[in-house]
Amino acid sequence: MAMQRKIPIVPGPHDIVRRELANGMVVLVRENFTSPAVVVHGYLPAGSVAEPDEKAGLAAFTASLLTRGSERRSFEEINETVEGVGASIGVSAGRHLTSFHSKSLAEDLELVLDVLADVLQHPTFPAEHLEKVRGQWLTDLRERDHDTGRMAALTFRELVYPGHPYGRSLIGYHKTAEVISRDDVVSFYRRHYRPRGGVVVVVGAVKAETALALLEEAVGEWSGGGDWELPLPPVPKLESIVRKEVALPGKTQSDIVLGYPGLARTDPQYYAAVLANTVLGRFGMYGRLGTNVREKQGLAYYCLSSLEAGQWPGPWYVFAGVNPGNVQRATESILEEIARMSEQPVPEQELSDSKAFLTGSLPLRLETNEGMAGALLEMERYGLGLDYLHHYPDLIESVSPAELQAVVAQYLNPQAYALAVAGPDLRQGDGEIG
Repeated sequence: MAMQRKIPIVPGPHDIVRRELANGMVVLVRENFTSPAVVVHGYLPAGSVAEPDEKAGLAAFTASLLTRGSERRSFEEINETVEGVGASIGVSAGRHLTSFHSKSLAEDLELVLDVLADVLQHPTFPAEHLEKVRGQWLTDLRERDHDTGRMAALTFRELVYPGHPYGRSLIGYHKTAEVISRDDVVSFYRRHYRPRGGVVVVVGAVKAETALALLEEAVGEWSGGGDWELPLPPVPKLESIVRKEVALPGKTQSDIVLGYPGLARTDPQYYAAVLANTVLGRFGMYGRLGTNVREKQGLAYYCLSSLEAGQWPGPWYVFAGVNPGNVQRATESILEEIARMSEQPVPEQELSDSKAFLTGSLPLRLETNEGMAGALLEMERYGLGLDYLHHYPDLIESVSPAELQAVVAQYLNPQAYALAVAGPDLRQGDGEIG
């Protein structure tokens, strides 16, 4: 008799515990005793969109300094405490949020939470460490200057979001990294770091009530920071082709980033866009782009698409690495695939395969504590509900060929796009791009 495969239980209201603390921070816990580990993932509403242009990189700079010393522990003591039990902690900043995480054995959760809460609530931003971090930052920026992929991505954002906070580099620029002061860091922290609007997720080998009690003890009394609203300017739609070439002498590869301002995560067309992106440049060996641009025509070393739908309309783009002599042909081939998707419905079998890929990969994503924590954070951030994972397959299956075609036609215009190319002197290649 054939052994039946055990179907994993999809998390939902029956086994996800949600509680809002008195200070406005939300806690989500999901027990998982299949391993002795526990992960803590979370975020605070403090990101790069709140920093001024002349101090680009300030949010990331501030986040990187949190673990450099607190009122109770030095940098060395923080590291010795965490590493001494084989655990890890980290903090990083994005565009809207500052994220934090830890991983430890369940028996060390109380200790690690105490350290994590300490650096979040009581950082001291030691001056000597600020200069060390600045040195690391400037080294990374110099490396970026010579990286074709990173320079193409940086240039693309500037083209798609001109004058908008989304167009700035998360890690800033040479001139901004050189002028950020300790006073800037302290001011940013005091103004924007606060528990209200923050979320903490705990997944692993710990009882929910135990985790809730530990978090109440660790962050329940935190009341720092002030509320602030974010007056972001709207993201305009591209009305023409905008492009820029960045010459990096001595390189043997060109990197292309071609795309558009996309849609927000809460947009009703989001699931149609996810499916369209999967067909275009994700399914199998990177969808139609991988099949036609890379495999059949041999125009790219890699070619795939990405959809970054978040709190605001993030970019929807294609990125590819090509021989400099193939920039023009690869760009034309990418645009042909985009046009084909907006002009012709995706065949039912191809659509069905991509749907199966998206729904079938969900259980794999939820197999790890980290994957589960990420899913819970997304559910809370966008108000999807504790039963979201139960409904996700239906949301994907309900997308019709007409809806997929419509979202591509609305957002991916082959006649109006942003194109950034970074590589060797492009005038020595195959002529104009576009």
